[in-house]
Amino acid sequence: MTYQRNISRYISRIAISLLLLMGQQTVFAQGFLKLERDSVPLFRGFAVSADLVGAAQMMLGDYGQYEGALRLNLHDQYFPIVEVGYGKASHENDAVTHITYRTKAPYFRVGVDVNIMKKKHTGNRIFAGVRYAYTNYKVDISEPATQDPVWQWDAATDVKGLRLYQHWAEVLFGIDAKVAGPLHLGWSVRYRMRMSHNDNQIGQAWYVPGYGLQDTGNLGATFNVSIDI
Repeated sequence: MTYQRNISRYISRIAISLLLLMGQQTVFAQGFLKLERDSVPLFRGFAVSADLVGAAQMMLGDYGQYEGALRLNLHDQYFPIVEVGYGKASHENDAVTHITYRTKAPYFRVGVDVNIMKKKHTGNRIFAGVRYAYTNYKVDISEPATQDPVWQWDAATDVKGLRLYQHWAEVLFGIDAKVAGPLHLGWSVRYRMRMSHNDNQIGQAWYVPGYGLQDTGNLGATFNVSIDI
Protein backbone atom coordinates (compact mmCIF):
# COMPACT_ATOMS: atom_id res chain seq x y z
CA MET A 1 0.00 0.00 0.00
CA THR A 2 2.78 2.39 0.88
CA TYR A 3 4.53 1.64 -2.43
CA GLN A 4 1.32 2.29 -4.43
CA ARG A 5 0.67 5.46 -2.44
CA ASN A 6 4.17 6.76 -3.30
CA ILE A 7 3.66 5.94 -6.99
CA SER A 8 0.32 7.80 -6.97
CA ARG A 9 1.99 10.78 -5.28
CA TYR A 10 4.78 10.89 -7.89
CA ILE A 11 2.29 10.60 -10.76
CA SER A 12 0.22 13.45 -9.29
CA ARG A 13 3.30 15.66 -9.00
CA ILE A 14 4.33 14.91 -12.58
CA ALA A 15 0.82 15.66 -13.84
CA ILE A 16 0.72 19.00 -11.98
CA SER A 17 4.18 19.92 -13.30
CA LEU A 18 3.10 19.11 -16.86
CA LEU A 19 -0.05 21.23 -16.49
CA LEU A 20 1.99 24.18 -15.16
CA LEU A 21 4.51 23.81 -17.98
CA MET A 22 1.73 23.70 -20.58
CA GLY A 23 0.20 26.80 -19.04
CA GLN A 24 3.53 28.66 -19.18
CA GLN A 25 4.01 27.64 -22.82
CA THR A 26 0.52 28.88 -23.63
CA VAL A 27 1.23 32.26 -22.01
CA PHE A 28 4.56 32.47 -23.83
CA ALA A 29 2.90 31.63 -27.14
CA GLN A 30 0.22 34.25 -26.58
CA GLY A 31 2.87 36.85 -25.75
CA PHE A 32 4.92 35.86 -28.80
CA LEU A 33 1.91 36.10 -31.08
CA LYS A 34 1.03 39.46 -29.56
CA LEU A 35 4.51 40.78 -30.30
CA GLU A 36 4.27 39.46 -33.86
CA ARG A 37 0.96 41.25 -34.39
CA ASP A 38 2.54 44.54 -33.20
CA SER A 39 3.70 46.22 -36.42
CA VAL A 40 5.79 48.85 -34.62
CA PRO A 41 9.51 48.08 -35.17
CA LEU A 42 12.02 47.68 -32.37
CA PHE A 43 14.25 50.60 -33.37
CA ARG A 44 12.25 53.82 -33.50
CA GLY A 45 15.07 56.30 -33.96
CA PHE A 46 16.80 58.55 -31.47
CA ALA A 47 16.50 62.00 -29.93
CA VAL A 48 18.87 64.79 -28.98
CA SER A 49 18.04 67.09 -26.08
CA ALA A 50 19.30 69.95 -23.94
CA ASP A 51 18.59 70.78 -20.30
CA LEU A 52 17.45 74.35 -19.60
CA VAL A 53 17.64 74.22 -15.78
CA GLY A 54 21.43 73.94 -15.60
CA ALA A 55 21.87 76.65 -18.25
CA ALA A 56 19.57 79.00 -16.30
CA GLN A 57 21.56 78.33 -13.11
CA MET A 58 24.76 79.19 -14.97
CA MET A 59 23.38 82.49 -16.27
CA LEU A 60 21.59 83.62 -13.09
CA GLY A 61 23.91 82.33 -10.35
CA ASP A 62 27.47 81.37 -9.58
CA TYR A 63 27.20 77.69 -10.55
CA GLY A 64 25.47 75.49 -13.11
CA GLN A 65 26.05 73.29 -16.12
CA TYR A 66 25.47 72.98 -19.83
CA GLU A 67 24.10 69.54 -20.64
CA GLY A 68 22.99 67.61 -23.70
CA ALA A 69 21.79 64.04 -24.19
CA LEU A 70 21.46 61.35 -26.85
CA ARG A 71 18.62 58.88 -26.33
CA LEU A 72 17.68 55.78 -28.33
CA ASN A 73 14.07 54.72 -28.77
CA LEU A 74 13.42 50.98 -28.60
CA HIS A 75 9.78 50.13 -29.38
CA ASP A 76 8.60 53.38 -27.69
CA GLN A 77 9.17 51.64 -24.35
CA TYR A 78 12.89 51.47 -23.55
CA PHE A 79 15.15 54.50 -23.94
CA PRO A 80 18.89 53.95 -23.35
CA ILE A 81 20.47 57.37 -22.80
CA VAL A 82 23.83 59.12 -22.48
CA GLU A 83 23.95 62.56 -20.84
CA VAL A 84 27.10 64.67 -21.20
CA GLY A 85 27.71 68.07 -19.68
CA TYR A 86 30.15 70.69 -18.48
CA GLY A 87 29.70 72.02 -14.94
CA LYS A 88 31.19 75.19 -13.53
CA ALA A 89 31.19 77.11 -10.24
CA SER A 90 32.74 80.44 -9.28
CA HIS A 91 31.58 81.17 -5.75
CA GLU A 92 33.33 84.12 -4.12
CA ASN A 93 33.37 85.55 -0.60
CA ASP A 94 30.69 83.49 1.07
CA ALA A 95 28.95 85.66 3.66
CA VAL A 96 29.37 83.05 6.41
CA THR A 97 32.66 81.27 5.71
CA HIS A 98 34.30 83.88 3.44
CA ILE A 99 35.51 80.98 1.26
CA THR A 100 36.12 81.34 -2.47
CA TYR A 101 35.41 78.16 -4.46
CA ARG A 102 36.08 77.56 -8.17
CA THR A 103 35.80 74.48 -10.34
CA LYS A 104 34.95 73.49 -13.92
CA ALA A 105 34.93 70.03 -15.47
CA PRO A 106 32.98 67.68 -17.77
CA TYR A 107 30.78 64.86 -16.50
CA PHE A 108 28.64 62.09 -17.93
CA ARG A 109 25.71 59.88 -17.04
CA VAL A 110 24.51 56.64 -18.66
CA GLY A 111 21.27 54.82 -17.99
CA VAL A 112 17.85 53.89 -19.31
CA ASP A 113 14.30 55.27 -19.11
CA VAL A 114 11.21 53.06 -19.29
CA ASN A 115 7.93 54.38 -20.67
CA ILE A 116 5.24 53.27 -18.20
CA MET A 117 2.23 54.55 -20.17
CA LYS A 118 -0.28 51.93 -21.28
CA LYS A 119 -0.51 53.46 -24.77
CA LYS A 120 3.15 53.68 -25.68
CA HIS A 121 3.01 54.78 -29.33
CA THR A 122 1.29 58.17 -28.97
CA GLY A 123 4.49 60.23 -28.75
CA ASN A 124 3.78 61.23 -25.14
CA ARG A 125 5.65 59.40 -22.38
CA ILE A 126 5.63 58.99 -18.64
CA PHE A 127 8.85 57.34 -17.61
CA ALA A 128 10.94 56.06 -14.73
CA GLY A 129 14.68 55.68 -15.07
CA VAL A 130 18.09 55.11 -13.53
CA ARG A 131 21.51 56.66 -14.11
CA TYR A 132 25.14 56.02 -13.28
CA ALA A 133 27.24 59.21 -13.25
CA TYR A 134 30.89 60.19 -12.89
CA THR A 135 33.06 63.30 -12.88
CA ASN A 136 36.74 64.00 -12.31
CA TYR A 137 37.39 67.65 -11.46
CA LYS A 138 39.81 70.14 -9.92
CA VAL A 139 38.99 72.81 -7.36
CA ASP A 140 40.60 76.06 -6.23
CA ILE A 141 39.74 77.11 -2.67
CA SER A 142 40.90 80.11 -0.71
CA GLU A 143 39.92 81.39 2.72
CA PRO A 144 41.19 84.54 4.45
CA ALA A 145 43.27 84.19 7.59
CA THR A 146 41.27 83.44 10.73
CA GLN A 147 42.48 82.86 14.28
CA ASP A 148 42.84 79.20 15.23
CA PRO A 149 40.66 78.62 18.35
CA VAL A 150 43.21 76.29 19.96
CA TRP A 151 46.66 77.63 19.06
CA GLN A 152 45.56 81.27 18.69
CA TRP A 153 47.47 81.89 15.48
CA ASP A 154 46.17 83.05 12.11
CA ALA A 155 45.41 80.20 9.68
CA ALA A 156 44.59 80.71 6.01
CA THR A 157 43.55 78.26 3.26
CA ASP A 158 44.87 78.43 -0.28
CA VAL A 159 44.39 75.30 -2.40
CA LYS A 160 45.02 75.29 -6.15
CA GLY A 161 44.21 72.51 -8.61
CA LEU A 162 43.15 69.92 -6.06
CA ARG A 163 42.06 66.79 -7.96
CA LEU A 164 38.76 65.20 -6.86
CA TYR A 165 36.28 62.68 -8.26
CA GLN A 166 32.78 61.40 -7.58
CA HIS A 167 30.64 58.43 -8.67
CA TRP A 168 26.91 58.63 -8.01
CA ALA A 169 23.59 57.05 -9.00
CA GLU A 170 20.24 58.63 -9.77
CA VAL A 171 16.68 57.38 -9.89
CA LEU A 172 14.17 59.58 -11.66
CA PHE A 173 10.59 60.14 -12.73
CA GLY A 174 9.57 62.37 -15.60
CA ILE A 175 7.24 63.35 -18.43
CA ASP A 176 8.02 63.84 -22.11
CA ALA A 177 5.27 65.53 -24.15
CA LYS A 178 5.04 65.89 -27.91
CA VAL A 179 4.51 69.55 -28.85
CA ALA A 180 4.63 69.64 -32.66
CA GLY A 181 6.28 67.35 -35.18
CA PRO A 182 9.57 66.06 -33.74
CA LEU A 183 9.67 68.70 -30.95
CA HIS A 184 9.19 67.47 -27.37
CA LEU A 185 9.25 69.23 -23.99
CA GLY A 186 9.71 67.38 -20.73
CA TRP A 187 10.91 67.45 -17.17
CA SER A 188 12.36 65.03 -14.65
CA VAL A 189 12.78 64.89 -10.88
CA ARG A 190 15.85 63.00 -9.68
CA TYR A 191 17.04 61.49 -6.42
CA ARG A 192 20.85 61.34 -6.27
CA MET A 193 23.00 59.00 -4.18
CA ARG A 194 26.77 59.32 -3.82
CA MET A 195 28.47 55.95 -4.37
CA SER A 196 32.19 56.72 -4.17
CA HIS A 197 34.05 60.01 -3.88
CA ASN A 198 37.33 61.64 -2.91
CA ASP A 199 37.08 65.01 -1.19
CA ASN A 200 40.74 64.92 -0.14
CA GLN A 201 41.63 67.28 2.70
CA ILE A 202 38.90 69.87 1.99
CA GLY A 203 36.01 67.91 3.47
CA GLN A 204 32.81 67.94 1.44
CA ALA A 205 33.13 69.83 -1.84
CA TRP A 206 30.74 72.79 -2.19
CA TYR A 207 29.75 72.01 -5.79
CA VAL A 208 30.33 68.91 -7.95
CA PRO A 209 29.94 69.21 -11.75
CA GLY A 210 26.82 67.34 -12.84
CA TYR A 211 25.76 66.57 -9.27
CA GLY A 212 25.15 70.09 -8.02
CA LEU A 213 25.43 71.62 -4.57
CA GLN A 214 26.32 69.12 -1.87
CA ASP A 215 24.49 70.79 1.03
CA THR A 216 21.02 71.25 -0.51
CA GLY A 217 19.77 67.68 -0.30
CA ASN A 218 19.69 64.84 -2.79
CA LEU A 219 16.94 66.07 -5.10
CA GLY A 220 17.52 67.59 -8.53
CA ALA A 221 15.47 68.47 -11.61
CA THR A 222 15.80 68.98 -15.35
CA PHE A 223 13.66 70.67 -18.00
CA ASN A 224 14.47 69.31 -21.44
CA VAL A 225 13.89 70.39 -25.01
CA SER A 226 14.32 67.42 -27.34
CA ILE A 227 13.98 66.62 -31.03
CA ASP A 228 13.16 63.14 -32.34
CA ILE A 229 15.25 62.06 -35.30
